[in-house]
Amino acid sequence: MECRVCGEPLAPFMSFGPMPIANGFLAPQDIPLDTYRFELATASCKRCRTFQLIDQPPPDKMFHANYAFFSQTSRVMQDHFENFALDIAQRLLARRDDPFVVELGSNDGIMLRHIAKRGVRHLGVEPSANVAAAARNNGVNTTSVFFDAESAANIREQYGPADVIAAANVMCHIGSIRDVAAGIALLLRDDGVLIFEDPYLGEVIAKTSYDQIYDEHVFLFSLESVRAIFGPHGLSVIDVAPQTTHGGSMRYTLGKTEHHEVSSTVTELEVAESRQGLGDDQTYDRFRQSCEASKAALNRLLGELRGAGKRIAGYGATSKSTTVLNYCGIGPELIEFISDTTPIKQGKVTPGTHISVKPPSCFSEPYPDFAVLFAWNHAAEIIAKEKAFLESGGRFITFVPEVGMIQA
Repeated sequence: MECRVCGEPLAPFMSFGPMPIANGFLAPQDIPLDTYRFELATASCKRCRTFQLIDQPPPDKMFHANYAFFSQTSRVMQDHFENFALDIAQRLLARRDDPFVVELGSNDGIMLRHIAKRGVRHLGVEPSANVAAAARNNGVNTTSVFFDAESAANIREQYGPADVIAAANVMCHIGSIRDVAAGIALLLRDDGVLIFEDPYLGEVIAKTSYDQIYDEHVFLFSLESVRAIFGPHGLSVIDVAPQTTHGGSMRYTLGKTEHHEVSSTVTELEVAESRQGLGDDQTYDRFRQSCEASKAALNRLLGELRGAGKRIAGYGATSKSTTVLNYCGIGPELIEFISDTTPIKQGKVTPGTHISVKPPSCFSEPYPDFAVLFAWNHAAEIIAKEKAFLESGGRFITFVPEVGMIQA
């Protein structure tokens, strides 16, 4: 396998084992006899230091007409994307005449709808047909295609160049990232700006949040890797801003340096990454050891609780939970069911491990003794919502940054 960014030969530093499609939630009667799996192995390129999966399933296995992720199911994410849209409008569009905004992987229109309400010309590019349809219902102009150099040329011909190209939790999904970078350079106006955010490699390493590694996340970016991807296409990182979403993300702003000043935040992040050792092989050896220790601790805790006759549920049938459940070998013998607010997942079972997903009403009928907090990145929102569970004596089990419990 060669690095998807620079072509350097890759060697994995660890494997999480055979893994199903992370969002492949199916009804029990629809589970095939031979479930598709791929080897979830990770590497850090020794030349450009891009953290990536060795293998990734074909895009149409992950993003399709039955895609099971809708951004608007979380109030916190709704607020986040409203603020993201406000930042774009005030900081990047305020002094532009008839600007045009393109969002890659626009999902159900959670961000672009705020741009649309301002009367700004826009286009969402969303390959999953079902969520693209939801975006159109929200008044967001959306096309259901995969973004690449060819589709970028078509968009530019129809709408003209983009003043802003935005993406959130999308770039890390795209294996053909060089083609996407070329498309962005083609579509972007000379003084335009690319602004995107994704889970940040430095946070994943620091927190041992290995559940951020699954089929859709073919990359976990650092400043060094973002430069390696977009630099050859004439785009430089001109600003960075940490985000709390997804357990720790980074928002990168890029443009042509002759048109933009470079913020001091870029140098500060460069220094921080050097101190953390994101360019050192030893860092990834330690990360592997931390993942293995976390797996052992979680299995030990769940086994002890079940052995004592305690009921354990899960909270949040997330994509990330697929990695945890399959890597740790956790099934219905340990976790009775998982509560989730997403209607399309309810009544189905978790990919590979076949734990039932139930609506939130089942969580309190009656409350379990413990609940594994798979949606740990929404912990504050969930804990505030589930005070009655905690007050009844229930406890949330966490595994990031370490295995432990949350109680009233």
